[in-house]
Amino acid sequence: MPLSDMSIMDHAVELRRRVLVILVFFVVALIGGFMLAVPVISYLQTAPQAVDMPFHAFRLTDPLRIYVNFAMIVAFVLVIPVILYQLWAFVAPGLKEEEQKATLAYIPISFFLLLAGFAFAYFILIPYVMSFMSTMADRLDINEMYGINEYFSFLFQLTIPFGILFQLPVVVMFFTRIGLVTPQLLTKIRKYAYFVLLVIAGLITPPELMSHLLVTLPMLILYEISIAISRATYRKYTKPTPESHSEAQ
Repeated sequence: MPLSDMSIMDHAVELRRRVLVILVFFVVALIGGFMLAVPVISYLQTAPQAVDMPFHAFRLTDPLRIYVNFAMIVAFVLVIPVILYQLWAFVAPGLKEEEQKATLAYIPISFFLLLAGFAFAYFILIPYVMSFMSTMADRLDINEMYGINEYFSFLFQLTIPFGILFQLPVVVMFFTRIGLVTPQLLTKIRKYAYFVLLVIAGLITPPELMSHLLVTLPMLILYEISIAISRATYRKYTKPTPESHSEAQ
């Protein structure tokens, strides 16, 4: 049905159908998450940064909580492409054909950047943070004894924000495409954006210079990449068309 012929009720029905599709895929992904949770947890426990750590369950429900949390997170990651596609399919009738193709291409890029953010946080940032924490414990003569729930909560607190932060180039590309931002605006507010990114880096890292730099520098690079992407997108979609030239003449 053409978008102009759809009533509010039609939009509500379409939205409900998209949500139901997402829920069905999430249930299927959750089954896969429960099957993958144990191998993923075992891998993280035997990783180099955690292999020598003594894990303890301080509450009776900690193992079950970790298992369910991992199943949910794995399921959510698996269903993200479905969520993005259903969101695209919901708004696609209001877009032109070339806009539909352009925005559809954002889905694999966004998913790749999400995984890249997870990988950066886990393989690069977390080892340095854990090394800093262990060094501080040794200096203070503190015996390290970690609860498994606290350890994995710590992993989630660092990896999930980076998965979200790595979406910045895609978000900027999309907003530039629909005219909400311009490369000139991003350049103008650069110093304010840097300040915000520095504050975010300070909130998610310990008070140690190396860890702070490991977080801050990639975020600043992501912002500069976003400006470059916005500039390229802006030039592409603001080119004068032959029709506009003929009208001007």
